[in-house]
Amino acid sequence: GLDIYWGKDGMEAISRLTDFDIGVSALVGVVGLRPTWNMIQNGKTVALANKEVLVTGGRLVMEAAKECRATLLTVDSEHSAIMQCLRGEKHAEIERILLTASGGPFFEKEITDDITPEEALRHPTWKMGPKITIDSATMMNKGFEVIEARWLFNVPVEKVQVVIHRQSIVHSMVEFRDGSIMANIAPPDMEIPIAYALSYPERMPAPHRLDIFAMKALEFKAPDEEKFPCLRLAIEAAKSGHSAQVVLNAANEVLVARFLAGGLRFTDIPRGVEAMLEQHAACALGSVDEVLALDGEIRQRTEEWIETRL
Repeated sequence: GLDIYWGKDGMEAISRLTDFDIGVSALVGVVGLRPTWNMIQNGKTVALANKEVLVTGGRLVMEAAKECRATLLTVDSEHSAIMQCLRGEKHAEIERILLTASGGPFFEKEITDDITPEEALRHPTWKMGPKITIDSATMMNKGFEVIEARWLFNVPVEKVQVVIHRQSIVHSMVEFRDGSIMANIAPPDMEIPIAYALSYPERMPAPHRLDIFAMKALEFKAPDEEKFPCLRLAIEAAKSGHSAQVVLNAANEVLVARFLAGGLRFTDIPRGVEAMLEQHAACALGSVDEVLALDGEIRQRTEEWIETRL
């Protein structure tokens, strides 16, 4: 009496179901784009835990959500924090979105060619899957989040600023035009933003509490885009146009996978992404099919580029 789904066809079938209250899009990578698109087309509420959906889908996804009266709720801790800070506020009063970042395992260490996957996977604060942990180490993850914030909160990229906050207590902030800054402060625990999305607009009780009397000084620093070129490349891609963001993600997915498999140097990740972006002339994309076609093309080119490095 059970229906069992698997693989690409299974994701397609599940995402077209309609008898549910909220769907959680938590697939890793661009594979999450079409299933999320399908749920949006059915006017569903989607808790988005997949950065690549908005990195590659951007305007297409947000316009479809509006047209189909679907609701997108973010599960990312940073974007959940921003969503909470903006609740009840007027959009026109946003001056800046201050997107906090832990800095990953190499913020205070030298980045060299001989960094191993094991070293890159030792995140100082969060326990995450391998792909997103490597993205955190290169800070591509934060570049993706800049693009996400641009679409989720309808602000230009120039109004999103990355701030290094090693304690991971302040999950993000919003500065308003009167100079006041609203911050979301909570334990570094993903249960909180997940619960907020699943119970929105209400809040469900959570067992973890922050001991404010045990808190030390909160420190904020500017990111080093020379040390972490992936952050710069992501912001440049966001400014270049839709297809550049698809190239950014496709190249990064291939390069990270090859690094984790032990077949590529850590420093080749940003080099490969930059090489793919330099070869590409940005253009508008009109459908999910066009996004996925370009994604496949860039993946093949990236694999070819990797072979020249080995």
